[in-house]
Amino acid sequence: MTTSSLDAPDQPASGAPRQPLTISVTGCGYLGAVHAASMAALGHRVIGIDVDAGKIDSLRRGEPPFFEPGLAELLADNAATGRLTFTTDASAATEASVHFICVGTPQKRGENAADLRFVDAAVAGLLPYLKAGDLVVGKSTVPVGTAQRLAALVAEAEPRATLVWNPEFLREGKAVQDTLQPDRLVYGMPGDAAAARAAEGVLNAVYHQAIKAETPVVVTDYATAELVKVAANSFLATKISFINAMAELCEAAGADVTQLADAIGYDKRIGRQFLNAGLGFGGGCLPKDIRAFMARAGELGVDQALTFLKEVDAINMRRRVRMVDLAREELGGSIVGRRIAILGAAFKPDSDDIRDSPALNVAAQMSLQGAQVLVTDPRAIGNATEKWPDLKFVETVEEAAYGAELVLLLTEWAEYLALDPVALKQTVASARIIDGRNALDAKAWRAAGWTYRALGRR
Repeated sequence: MTTSSLDAPDQPASGAPRQPLTISVTGCGYLGAVHAASMAALGHRVIGIDVDAGKIDSLRRGEPPFFEPGLAELLADNAATGRLTFTTDASAATEASVHFICVGTPQKRGENAADLRFVDAAVAGLLPYLKAGDLVVGKSTVPVGTAQRLAALVAEAEPRATLVWNPEFLREGKAVQDTLQPDRLVYGMPGDAAAARAAEGVLNAVYHQAIKAETPVVVTDYATAELVKVAANSFLATKISFINAMAELCEAAGADVTQLADAIGYDKRIGRQFLNAGLGFGGGCLPKDIRAFMARAGELGVDQALTFLKEVDAINMRRRVRMVDLAREELGGSIVGRRIAILGAAFKPDSDDIRDSPALNVAAQMSLQGAQVLVTDPRAIGNATEKWPDLKFVETVEEAAYGAELVLLLTEWAEYLALDPVALKQTVASARIIDGRNALDAKAWRAAGWTYRALGRR
């Protein structure tokens, strides 16, 4: 494995590539739509391909089928230039020389392992249209060993095509920025040295802007590239669950987890990021990635190496139960028939993604236990209503909080952090709030007459 900041290819002063590439992107969901629009923004001609006609029609209109800051503008701008098109016709890939695989790898139903059906189908659909010299670039998060298997299929269909693995590192809410200005690029290369050199040159041309900005590039083998994303997500999940385990201890000892996090975060070896104790992580990546990582380790016979991730997952899930328990404590021992306002449905702010949302999990638990729950969210109500039809959703904080005996902040949207506790107090029946993200100004809320509680704090 080598790590380097590679020289930029010859480019005009505008920053656009001198010879733009024609790129196909198979899979136009969250990863693929962002990647397609971003590659067009870099000056390449991009063809987005997906089997979902409704999704393609939406993207053609410049309307992302999900919320991601900046994406709608990127789609509109690049569709207007003619560089960005979308289709359900897989044969359109014939026009491209670089083919990105950007489909999802969800968790298998009833198992921890990743479901690779969509990756396999995407590659199979591409094979008939490969030409000599084409580059197939996997971006999906897959179990280690997948690239080697797919490379054999590519070689059988077109021996002069090459497969590489180029994992994504997108943060929802910052995906456009992370694509256009990545903090690193990872190239997983085949063993053939000549093919690897040629592929590296093509990828450098694809990411010309990042290369020109001296973004670090890690050139490695398939297996290492496949491990990078799941290893990074497992580390972040471990850090989050560590501080949440400390929150459990702080509650028992009468300590304050936020001050504890500040104190240990000053240690440069540890850092303060991802030490925000609270309700824990959710979404479509961290939970399923650490579970798939454990499953693959078991298949490789090294499951003991990752047994700690079982506790990471368990700690994360316990936070949701603890939030319900904390609400019950705050309401005198029972939530039955009590009116509770829940601020947040998305798993994180600046997203409408509700996959494995801790907020909705808590809301559903409370509703099943007899509480009158009203949930609000700036962006995720549509998705949440479809997935959780038995929950009651309202559009505004004021609607959710009207007559509430308890307010729970479960997704730290900026507009929730900016709420005026004095004004909101006029809406509720009882001024009690539980800060599930340790994100509010506790002093300000208490000064306004609220009973303020948070996970891991006195």
